[in-house]
Amino acid sequence: MITNLIQIVYVSQPFGFDEPTLAGILIDARRCNERDGVTGALVCRHDIYLQLLEGPEVPVRAAYARIRRDDRHAGVKELLNRKIQSRLFANWAMLHDPAKTWIWTEEEIADAALDRAEPAEIIKVFKGLSDRSAKPGLH
Repeated sequence: MITNLIQIVYVSQPFGFDEPTLAGILIDARRCNERDGVTGALVCRHDIYLQLLEGPEVPVRAAYARIRRDDRHAGVKELLNRKIQSRLFANWAMLHDPAKTWIWTEEEIADAALDRAEPAEIIKVFKGLSDRSAKPGLH
């Protein structure tokens, strides 16, 4: 089956990270993503945002362009950009995970672990989150 679905994964550093800022990001993301047919997940903590966006190519690229312009974070770096056959987060306009499922420590992130991570390792984080999000009571 041929689809026009893509995934983009990026990492950035929060600017002024606090609960109201994060709540605003999630409200904006969910509103825009529901409107545009984009799904995904945001893993975050005070030192990092790691986000997966997925859906039709044009709206996903538009969402990523909006994100790159957002001043609530800095140092946006694309880690993965690929075509996909199916979504990991089809039922989530934007799943929020407060780094409970994180596999890299703060020290590893500071030591540029994501610069060395293979695409399969990055997707494994989101696949695990997707699997856990389907179980009642976890999110």
